Amino acid sequence: MGLKKYKRGEYWWISGTVHGQTIRESTKTDNPEAAETIRIKRESQLVSDHLYGAKATRTFAQAVESYLEAGGDNRFIGSEEKGLLAFFFGDKLSDIKQNDLQKAAKKLYPTAQPETINRQLFTPFIAVWNHAVKNDWAEMRMWQRPRKVKGTMAGRDKPTRSGTTPVEYEHAAKFVAAMSPAPAMVMTALFYTGMRPIELFSLSANDVDVDKQWISLNKSKTGEPRGIPIHDFLVKLFSSLCEHDGILFRTHKGEPYELIEGAGGQIKGAVKGARKRTGIKDVSPYTGRHTVSTQLVVNGIHPHVKDQILGHAVDSMSRHYTHVPQAPLIEAINTLPVPDVWRDLEWWVDPVAFRSRFVKWGSMR
Repeated sequence: MGLKKYKRGEYWWISGTVHGQTIRESTKTDNPEAAETIRIKRESQLVSDHLYGAKATRTFAQAVESYLEAGGDNRFIGSEEKGLLAFFFGDKLSDIKQNDLQKAAKKLYPTAQPETINRQLFTPFIAVWNHAVKNDWAEMRMWQRPRKVKGTMAGRDKPTRSGTTPVEYEHAAKFVAAMSPAPAMVMTALFYTGMRPIELFSLSANDVDVDKQWISLNKSKTGEPRGIPIHDFLVKLFSSLCEHDGILFRTHKGEPYELIEGAGGQIKGAVKGARKRTGIKDVSPYTGRHTVSTQLVVNGIHPHVKDQILGHAVDSMSRHYTHVPQAPLIEAINTLPVPDVWRDLEWWVDPVAFRSRFVKWGSMR
């Protein structure tokens, strides 16, 4: 029995059973010729899956389509004509190797720095790949990301971009102390979880188990869920914020921060103000993530534990136990130091009550 095409509402649908695989889905088109083409291609795909298996037949383009339909981030994905999607468009997932990513980097970003290639090529590629793994279309792999070249003079005179390097916690504490309570709470959480700004801004009360000191992040930048330990220092903050349902971190007006992928600009004004008041120029939202990573290494935390906390280590075990608090990760995050300046901030008395206040030109209003 093959697939049949029929009209239902605005669009044409296809349904049927092919080699024991039963489907019923919309073609998302009202054009009968286009719908027929989709029916033929879908039926052919089911036959190929039966004969060779999905892992041997699925292409990168199909993985991207499924990833985006599932709500994946389309930033840096490109199109059929250019970018990442164009480079790997018709390639079967089973044929893509590490060397192919290097070739893509040379063609798409011939003069870019390793961190740019990592962010704009490797991160979206790995997100699509991990989605394909969840669909059982590809095998799990540990892709090697590009690293900065060591031992050269290249780039030493280039100004360091704020947020790309770690800082000392005493240094960060002075900066955060000069901020209004609302953005100060955001920065505090970033420096003691290692989360990305967009992950923190989308966090809701349902994602946090304060008693077990655990955050269950259902969707990360890479498309994989992960668990994040809560530092002892943050327990009071999260306890206060979780008393109210919905998004946890909000502006001084009580509004959720705008979700902007790959940026921390939502508190740009607060950061600029703190820089003027302190003279500190090397702290920004992403500094927290780099500082957590570096400090954990300095503290002797095993690299795999550190990578789990930051969401770099994705394996079958970590995916299955996202919601289960893991003692080693909680113990590791608690090795991060907490300066007295940070502990003594006034808003710790009642974070929610203080959130509506703000600092302007050095005074609390």
